[in-house]
Amino acid sequence: MCIKNKKGELLMQTVSKKEKLLPIFLNKNVDMKKEMLAGLTTFLTMAYIIAVNPNILSSTGMPAGALVTATCLSAAIASILMGLFANLPFALASGMGLNAYFAYTVVGQMGVSWEVALTAVFIEGIIFIVLSLFKVREAVVNSIPKNMKLAVTGGIGLFIAFIGMVNAGLVVANESTMVELGKFTPAVIISIIGLIIIAVLDKKRVRGAILWGILISAIIGWGYALINKEAAANLGIYLPTGIFKFEGIGEIAGKVDLVNAFSAENIKMFITVVFTFLFVDFFDTVGTLVGVCSKAKMLDDEGNVPNAGRALLVDAVGTTAGALLGVSTVTTYVESSTGVAAGGRSGFTAITTGVLFLIAMLFSPIFIAIPSCATAPALIYVGYLMLGAVKEIDFDNITEGVPAFLTIAAMPLTYSIGNGLTLGILSYVIINLLYNLIFARKKEEKVKVSWIMYVLAIIFILKIAFL
Repeated sequence: MCIKNKKGELLMQTVSKKEKLLPIFLNKNVDMKKEMLAGLTTFLTMAYIIAVNPNILSSTGMPAGALVTATCLSAAIASILMGLFANLPFALASGMGLNAYFAYTVVGQMGVSWEVALTAVFIEGIIFIVLSLFKVREAVVNSIPKNMKLAVTGGIGLFIAFIGMVNAGLVVANESTMVELGKFTPAVIISIIGLIIIAVLDKKRVRGAILWGILISAIIGWGYALINKEAAANLGIYLPTGIFKFEGIGEIAGKVDLVNAFSAENIKMFITVVFTFLFVDFFDTVGTLVGVCSKAKMLDDEGNVPNAGRALLVDAVGTTAGALLGVSTVTTYVESSTGVAAGGRSGFTAITTGVLFLIAMLFSPIFIAIPSCATAPALIYVGYLMLGAVKEIDFDNITEGVPAFLTIAAMPLTYSIGNGLTLGILSYVIINLLYNLIFARKKEEKVKVSWIMYVLAIIFILKIAFL
């Protein structure tokens, strides 16, 4: 294996079989303290899923207690695999949005049993494993132009900042204007305090500034709950109800129902559900990998995600394993960007997050009690950090700048990374195709667009037309 030194000179490195299989062992002189702190930071910004996922999925009739354990276990397995097999600082868990589609649309509106819904997730995971092994997903990731990758980073930044503001209560719904400024409740004030703490500590280059912001905000929130329990509860702030608690998963694990899924009366609906899971998960994951790697300056010289094939394979395996354990689609989390912002650069960050999810199975009352107003400042601040990528986009080039802008704007405004990527790629292909056909008179003036981008555009058009 060839690598470059700081001067750009090629050096030879002997890689053992162990290092080829598990590239995490290639890490040399890793700052383990920083990696573990980054993993803890990622975990704390993701910990809400321990409470939210069971709350959503239990509406299908699945037992909430078992869902807490399955949520933690699936996240732990996938995150540890990501660290070991891909050596990337990305954590995984049941995806928000996909869990709501699973519970409220597939089971709630379509009347599908949760066992058949889990089967759809399982089949989606199998398809993704095949696509990953044949490097289809990796080819898609690497075909996205550099300016679009930077736009994805900025778009994700705005998206997670918006999530943070909503979680804090700083932004609320309004029927007339869609959104508006929320009231300055104690929860909003706690979030603002947390954001100020993170900004000041980061300015002073204090290690773990984001983590300190989360912890101090949580302590303030719990203090408020001690003073006024009822008012705090109305704002979603609760004191821990205990320390230890563990629930078995026997009621939901291994409940994949292939017989009913492929029955004559269900097959058409089942295929639609599988395709929807497949589409949303595919492009949310692609967007997350590209955006977070870009922000962390982890892209290679050609603008590609390192170990993308391995990362996408882990994502697919995580989804398949999650379905067998009893939870909806497991996907790479954009909140991983908080750990990256805290200095995480290797798989040890993801492994740390995974181990903490295992511990959380035993201490879930404490982690569940961290209020959203305490994690919101981290999301807002990381959003600010990620938005900085847009300064490197070539906005003077209209054929690059307009698609980049649409990508950035659509992610928060449609509340979906996948939708932003859809509109961005569609506009990129259409604008550049028309430019090449009508205005580029010389060969050197034509914009090079990968054939994969054209295929994606066709798929997106079919998706918009039929889904």
